[in-house]
Amino acid sequence: MIIAAAALTPGAAMAEVCETLRPGWDGVPITIWGEALALFSSPASLFLLAASVTALLLRSAWGALVVCVLWSGLTMMVAAADPEGQRAGAMAEGCRASPALFILAVAALCGGMILYTSRKPREGSTAP
Repeated sequence: MIIAAAALTPGAAMAEVCETLRPGWDGVPITIWGEALALFSSPASLFLLAASVTALLLRSAWGALVVCVLWSGLTMMVAAADPEGQRAGAMAEGCRASPALFILAVAALCGGMILYTSRKPREGSTAP
């Protein structure tokens, strides 16, 4: 019984996973909202957010398409890239959560950008 309980507790390998993936983690389990915030505050996401705003302000359909392709690459890396197989251990330990909310927000952002930039203002309209 004691051996089974000791086997279920996080060991040095599990703690090492969280120390590698989230170096300053304080031990509080990450929620899906916290994971989305962490992913949106990464340098790549901040660059793509700025590029998204630029494409929207310029109302550039081609720019929005390029930014959406870049967003797709980033979400693919977030969802699929796990070279050392540490994601499951980190999720079990609580220092990572599902990236589903981040992926859903990116999909909504890209869909909105494509719809907004593909609709041109009518002739004689006072809208910008």
